Amino acid sequence: MWAVPAWLLRREVLLLAGAALLGAGGVAAWYLLQATVLTIAVAPRDGTEPELIKAYADALDAGHESIRLKILPFDDVRESAAALQDGRADLAVVRPDVLLPTNGLTLAILRDQAMIIASPEQAGITGFPKLAGKRLGIAAHRDADLGLLRNILGYYGLILDEAAGPVRDSTVLLVPVDQEAVAGAFREKRIDAFVSIIAPSAPKALALVGAVRGLARGGKVAFVTVEDDDAVIERFPRLQAVTIPGGLFGGRPKLPAEDVKTVGASYRLMARASLSRVVVADVTRQLFEKRTAAAQATDAAEYVQAPAYDTTVAATSARIPIHPGAIDYYERDQHGFIERYGDTLYLLGALAGGLVSVLAWIRQRLASLRRERIDEIIDRLLEIAGQARAVRDPAAIEALTVEVDALAMDVVRYTRERAPDPPVLSAVSVAIDTARATIADCRTRPDEAGGRIGRSVRLHGSGGA
Repeated sequence: MWAVPAWLLRREVLLLAGAALLGAGGVAAWYLLQATVLTIAVAPRDGTEPELIKAYADALDAGHESIRLKILPFDDVRESAAALQDGRADLAVVRPDVLLPTNGLTLAILRDQAMIIASPEQAGITGFPKLAGKRLGIAAHRDADLGLLRNILGYYGLILDEAAGPVRDSTVLLVPVDQEAVAGAFREKRIDAFVSIIAPSAPKALALVGAVRGLARGGKVAFVTVEDDDAVIERFPRLQAVTIPGGLFGGRPKLPAEDVKTVGASYRLMARASLSRVVVADVTRQLFEKRTAAAQATDAAEYVQAPAYDTTVAATSARIPIHPGAIDYYERDQHGFIERYGDTLYLLGALAGGLVSVLAWIRQRLASLRRERIDEIIDRLLEIAGQARAVRDPAAIEALTVEVDALAMDVVRYTRERAPDPPVLSAVSVAIDTARATIADCRTRPDEAGGRIGRSVRLHGSGGA
């Protein structure tokens, strides 16, 4: 049975190695060009943010964008902020007054909330001191809202009391009231004012103020203002000053009659500080470019806005800093294609260059192996010619004949795979003819062939070289 030559096995191994390298290069290129998937921690579960982020995630998927979102839901914004801080998430919905991650930087404001305290003007509650000993209604609320309210009341020397009973002079009794029952609670004297921590232009805020307005004399509503908003923000730096513009709740008569200064909190989209500024710029860009698409699923997309800042230095050194990647987008200083994908292109170029070099080496090595095989065949043919001089056994002579034929077949295969240089082919042909002639002479005149044939091989060999 014909045995597979070792040089052929080596060639197949080299070809297999080349194919493996090409496959590895293809896999690496595929990996580098895949969309970037970011894990985003979202809370509160019953708020507007989960629906908003899902709308954005769906819009990114539908647009086959380079950024995709993997949503990680939580019940409370404290948990979502903690997920960003401990590395479980790349992005997170954060309310800074609840928990501000030490590694979190702002991309955008998802929702600004203001503390709105309203009552019929005839109640005379125009400032925080007037709330002492009063009953303050509140609809569905979160612990974070109570914390904000408690801090502001405490600043004015008031204590928030959640237990039912008589109201003391220095306390404000909190009374849970369904949103639909606000007007009835005022009529029944169960509450003196109503508080909501909400986006001022949200439909629910408009409905609450409208309910108070409906039972106020002449439709006049009093709003509790935070006159010392700068001092309050200095005291509680994770809150923010909010101004409710005059006429927001109605224009005839104008309600409020003038701007109302208050404080509030924001729900922010934040990213870990170590996240690439190029990636962050892409995420921020998508927030605004996909806002129209997201608004088809939820009105919350309409409230997404850029954080306010005066200078780049102010933005990066603020108490709640903005991510440099987001600033790149806001200042239209985003990197071009080469800057954005320079590292990837460099890696792909280096990989392609390496593959070309490897393939060139494999080609050269295969050519070298083939030439080595031809040299081996010539050497063996000369050896056969020398052995044939001393052989007298017909079986041994026949074995040499078979070997010469096998070597000739190897030469034919070599010639089919690659056209050899004419001098090389000539040398091989001479060696084959010499070996066969020597064996033939040994069969007929074994005693005379040795010297003559040896001379013939030496002459042909030197001529072929």
